[in-house]
Amino acid sequence: PSFPLLASLLLLVPGASAYGFRNCIQSMVDPRSFRCIQRFLSDVASAVDDLPASPTVPAASSRHLPQLRKLGLAYNRLEMIEDGAFENLGALVTLNLSYNRLTNLSEGALHGLSNLTHLFLQHNPLSTMHPSALQPLGHLHTLDLFSSRLASFDEVACRLQSLLRLRVLNLCHSNLSSLSSCCLLPPSLSTLHLCNNSLQAVDSGPQLLRHVRRLDLAYNNISNVTSFAGTQLQKLRYLLLKGNPLDVFDLLNVSRLPPSSLDYSGLRLGREGVSRLCQHLGNGTVRRLLLQSNGIQELEGKPFSACPPVRALDLSWNKLRSLRCADWLLGEEQHGALQSPPPPRLRTLHLNINTIAYLHKHALKGLRALTELRLDNNLLTDLYRPSFADLRSLVTLNLRNNRISVLFPCVFSSLSRLQILDLGGNNIRRLGSQSLCGLHSLTKLYLDGNHIKEISSDEFRPVQATLQVLDLGGNSLEYITKRQHKPPPFRYLHRLYDLKLPGQRPYGMKIIPPQFFRGLSALRELFLAENKLLSISPDAFDDLRQLQYLSLADSSNGMQDLPPGIFKSLVCLQRLNLENVGLHSLTLEVFGNLGNLTSLLLAKNQLQTFNASVARALGALRYLDLRKCPLSCTCENLACQGWLPRAGQPLGYVYSFDTHVCFLDAGLYLFSATAPVLLLLTLLPLLHHRAYWRLKYHFYILRSWANEHWRRQDGESFQYDAFVSYNSADEGWVLEQLGPGLESSQGSFRLCLHHRDFEVGKSIVDNIVDSIYHSRKTICVISRSYLQSEWCSLEIQLASYRLFEELKDVLVMVFLEAIPERELSAYHRMRKVMLRKTYISWPPEPAAQPLFWSKLRKALRGRCAEEDEELHPLDGGDEPLLESVSQL
Repeated sequence: PSFPLLASLLLLVPGASAYGFRNCIQSMVDPRSFRCIQRFLSDVASAVDDLPASPTVPAASSRHLPQLRKLGLAYNRLEMIEDGAFENLGALVTLNLSYNRLTNLSEGALHGLSNLTHLFLQHNPLSTMHPSALQPLGHLHTLDLFSSRLASFDEVACRLQSLLRLRVLNLCHSNLSSLSSCCLLPPSLSTLHLCNNSLQAVDSGPQLLRHVRRLDLAYNNISNVTSFAGTQLQKLRYLLLKGNPLDVFDLLNVSRLPPSSLDYSGLRLGREGVSRLCQHLGNGTVRRLLLQSNGIQELEGKPFSACPPVRALDLSWNKLRSLRCADWLLGEEQHGALQSPPPPRLRTLHLNINTIAYLHKHALKGLRALTELRLDNNLLTDLYRPSFADLRSLVTLNLRNNRISVLFPCVFSSLSRLQILDLGGNNIRRLGSQSLCGLHSLTKLYLDGNHIKEISSDEFRPVQATLQVLDLGGNSLEYITKRQHKPPPFRYLHRLYDLKLPGQRPYGMKIIPPQFFRGLSALRELFLAENKLLSISPDAFDDLRQLQYLSLADSSNGMQDLPPGIFKSLVCLQRLNLENVGLHSLTLEVFGNLGNLTSLLLAKNQLQTFNASVARALGALRYLDLRKCPLSCTCENLACQGWLPRAGQPLGYVYSFDTHVCFLDAGLYLFSATAPVLLLLTLLPLLHHRAYWRLKYHFYILRSWANEHWRRQDGESFQYDAFVSYNSADEGWVLEQLGPGLESSQGSFRLCLHHRDFEVGKSIVDNIVDSIYHSRKTICVISRSYLQSEWCSLEIQLASYRLFEELKDVLVMVFLEAIPERELSAYHRMRKVMLRKTYISWPPEPAAQPLFWSKLRKALRGRCAEEDEELHPLDGGDEPLLESVSQL
């Protein structure tokens, strides 16, 4: 698949209105900037041809955009740039052509870019460049040729002769093996990146690098340090040599490089190397000493004792496991009495990204001038108050991504000047009322990514007078009831202007209780995204009258529409993010009071229409995002269409909607087409409810007829004397009375019973049909439970088919209990059977039971033959009940 076109358009058009483009998305922060990322565009013209044609924002291709300031064409498949491709782009400042397939820059490829300042060509197989290709770029400041395939450094240097304002050149990863060149670099060039090449020496000659201030030679193959001796580097202020097989102390001995200008990161100095390095640093103050990635595991024995005063020390990316005493930072002359004023002391200390698990109580003793301390990304579990006792000047303390679980009372009480405290990414589960005591200047507190389950107002009382930013995102705050049993947690933070509460784990806050944000009278920004809210109290935001930004994005968890009046107090709100919150409609009760709202994000909601009255109420709105909303081209959106800004070309499916259909009198046609369908849909459930079993019975009867037809062809044979149809509630009588009474030596009948004779694995309906047709008779044991059973009704219906259709006397009805006429009248399926057949009743008196067995055996022995006339009823039936039933 083709790579997407990345085009960012910065237009000098103040106050541009916001509306949708086919291939670009207008930036909410800067309405003059457009993003065309991941639009699968093939050329720049398709990215900008739908811009409105006006005197201030010209449309069509790039040559018609003389005010274009920024153009990004990265991640495409451009193989060449034709001459004059960027003509008339005289205002262009930044051009990004990275990650393409450019192999050549012709003479006129960059013609017309007279004001270009930044040119990015990294990750192109660029192998040739015309000598005059860069000549039009007289104002170029930055040239990035990372991962190019130019033949030599000399070719590049000679192409740069006309770039008198060039300051930054990146030639990293370009397969350069030598720096020899007959052309000098521009005097303005101050930063040169030559990392990840194949250089073995600095063979550039004495004059080539004389103006360079920052030189990056990391990850080459430089081992010959004598080559630095013949090179003029008197203006060099920073040199990075990481990843080269050289001895830095030999380099300091043979060259004139100032030791303080080197970045000693990645040179594998070790603890002993630090001591040797201090001897080379001299007596002057070192502004910054960088010792990253040197494999330093411990600092016992005062390795910095011989060092001059250091203002900033970076020991990150090492293997330090513990800090025990500050002596390793203080030289001996700083311990004794001094006759002259003490030199500048350590201000910045970076110990991040080590494996420090233990911080000794006196590890930082004496660092009274320290203003910034980084201990993030270590393994610290406990913090003690004496550890910070001497850090009275500390302004920034970073303890992020450790394993701190408890903040002991007043552990930071000595840090009265601390302004920024970062405790994010730890294992803190709760804050005590004294955890933040003594932090009288704290303005920013980061507690995100912990496991805090509950917050209270007393916890933040020590910092109530100064705290301005509070980050509690990614914790475990959860509210499952709207009742607030404790005072609002932020009621003392009257100066807080930024509050972050997104992504509470594991399933979000769920509910925002009433008055939860009470006291935040100065709050400007509130983040509540990714909280899967089920409910928000209508008065939740009543105290936030100064709020300017609110995010509830990705909080859809069944909440659907917002409660009326929820934003009634947010008269200063300017930006509102409601992306993916489950909205189904926009109402004035919710949005009617947001008269100052300038940007509204409603993407990924269930909106089908945009309320025109809401659109009119949002008079200051300049940016509206309705992406991935199922907006429909219906007449309900007609008013919204007129509200959209008009342009010379159609603005998408809503703008180009044919409005003539809204004025057609099509009601009659719609009624005629839909009424029959609705009537049919109404009758089908009724028919299903009333005649479902009847239809099902006829289907099974049809199957029975087909099976009987084949049986007639094969010859009639019976496996049983009678199939017994009964309900499970009467199973006891069948097994205890009927079975023994008929299958005994006196009866000598073979019965077919469900539990005994049905074939395993066969459909129950097929078992019933086969049992009826393999039996000479069918005995129906009738009771109230039998009449209410659908399966029993099916069995008697199938048996009655043989009675009426085949005129075979196959049905014997046995009543176990007396059933009144009013109950029998509801079971009309038996009426036709009882009109043709009498029945036998089971007498509860033992004296009458022999007569019952005699009648039943007689009925079972009766011949099963076709008759021309009506079958004669059995003698001995209950005639009064039969007569009453026959009258139904």
